Amino acid sequence: MSLPTLLSQHIVRRPQRIALLQHIAEQGSITRAAKSAGLSYKAAWDAIDELNNLAQKPLVERSVGGKGGGGAKLSDEGLRVLRLYQKLQALQAQVLEAAEDASDLDLLGRLMLRTSARNQLHGKVVAIDAQGRNDLIRLELAEGLCIDAQITHDSTLRLDLAHGMAVVALIKAGWLDLLAIEQAATPGNNRLKGVIEEILDAEDGPCEVRIGLPNGQTLCALAEPLDLRTRGLSLHKPVLVQFSPSNVLLGTPL
Repeated sequence: MSLPTLLSQHIVRRPQRIALLQHIAEQGSITRAAKSAGLSYKAAWDAIDELNNLAQKPLVERSVGGKGGGGAKLSDEGLRVLRLYQKLQALQAQVLEAAEDASDLDLLGRLMLRTSARNQLHGKVVAIDAQGRNDLIRLELAEGLCIDAQITHDSTLRLDLAHGMAVVALIKAGWLDLLAIEQAATPGNNRLKGVIEEILDAEDGPCEVRIGLPNGQTLCALAEPLDLRTRGLSLHKPVLVQFSPSNVLLGTPL
């Protein structure tokens, strides 16, 4: 399967992320790779999560707490992406040479939008159900995991959504609610089971919680420390992530 268009756009416009992959391949350490790529340790994990979520298969295989702050290596898909990037660099050079004016590149930059949403999950449309003025869009993520997005019918038409179409689901970290596995989720909400991989405490405000999904993708949520303790949620514990379909935004390649 070919690399999704959104991922290819992402790595062309963010070469530092590809440099990180290269350093991981060479050094086998998140800490050393981050330093070589000019990223903080946290930024390196953010980059890996984002790239893994946008790809059909994880690009980086990792083990927390390994030598040098966390062992890591590129998967076969990650190695393939590195090879592909060399070809994309050659194409990018041709585009730069062909640009007639600097304003051409500015226009392209505005057209390829970046988003502040922490969670960007690649998937494909497997069902579109009309619900009055709204449509419920069923998305299949990697390894058959599914979520629903509720958007207006006008948005479905504007995005030209159709069965089998590749899309990216955008979900803000603050829109995710973390529950203990035995807790009852709100009817109609998306429910994903995962494992808490990391909890980053904030000096003032909610913690940042990284949840590993069974398909290799990662979610980032915000939660108050007291809520985590009350619900018995801690590092390496299973967790139920719920969020409303109306809080799932959809993006498509231009």
